[in-house]
Amino acid sequence: MNPRIRLRHIRCFLETARIGSLSGAADALRISQPAVSKTLRELEEILGTELFDRSTRRLVLNAAGRSFQQHAGTAMAALDTAEAVATGAAPRSERLAVGVLPSVAGTLFPRAAVALRDRCPGCVLRVSTGPNWQILSQLRDGGIDMMIGQMARPDQMEGLSFRHLYTGRVALVARPGHPLLGQPVTPEALTRYPLMLPPKGALIYPAVRAFLSSLGLQGAEPAFENVSLAFGRKVVQLSDTLWFIHSGVVDEELAKGSLVTLDLTHEVLSGPIGISLREASVQSESLQALIDILAELAQAR
Repeated sequence: MNPRIRLRHIRCFLETARIGSLSGAADALRISQPAVSKTLRELEEILGTELFDRSTRRLVLNAAGRSFQQHAGTAMAALDTAEAVATGAAPRSERLAVGVLPSVAGTLFPRAAVALRDRCPGCVLRVSTGPNWQILSQLRDGGIDMMIGQMARPDQMEGLSFRHLYTGRVALVARPGHPLLGQPVTPEALTRYPLMLPPKGALIYPAVRAFLSSLGLQGAEPAFENVSLAFGRKVVQLSDTLWFIHSGVVDEELAKGSLVTLDLTHEVLSGPIGISLREASVQSESLQALIDILAELAQAR
């Protein structure tokens, strides 16, 4: 390794990649934001390449950054293990860290977690939820062992493998008793009510925008941009807002009848739902058990 690279460079890079902002990394590392920026620039200068795309407000890893993150994260995890072995630290219970996207957080995954507890009672399951970019970053740097949800874009899957479970669908959700219930969802009907659409960057954004474009509504302006269940559910229940959302996010509400779906002119597919892993990862007994359980539950769907 280049002798100019220090652990502070690696820690600073991994924390910035995980959080996606200089200020967030500064808070996590308890140093100043200029110090974070300076440390990252030093690392990029040593490596002779940029690691982030700085064209947006959020720092996004480029191809070199994603590759460096994967290997640097694995190396840091190995150093942690080496320290524990050298100091004779007491062995911990087996721990499995899983990142879960909203499309499976409220339906498929809780059932899998309960089944895993029965199959591997000694395993401590740590669950992280959040947007795709954040969970994907944690997977690359070794912060989690597995990601479950919609497959990321092909350009973001370098160094990762994907196992397909089922194909996700987008639903148009409304409150019970909405005026459009039982009526055809025409382009004109969609313009009469406030829309809640996924924000740009959400995995279902392209599918929803393509559907609206097919109806001649490519320039449709939403009243809200959101994929959060807690906020979306309440707004829809309090108003005539129509919400385009991954059906997995609202499965429980649809089953209870607190939200209802409207009939679309054709099915809107969001993309493959499945399991993402690091290609070089070693699968523990509990990780393999969870993969098997998820496959069984997906088949039962």
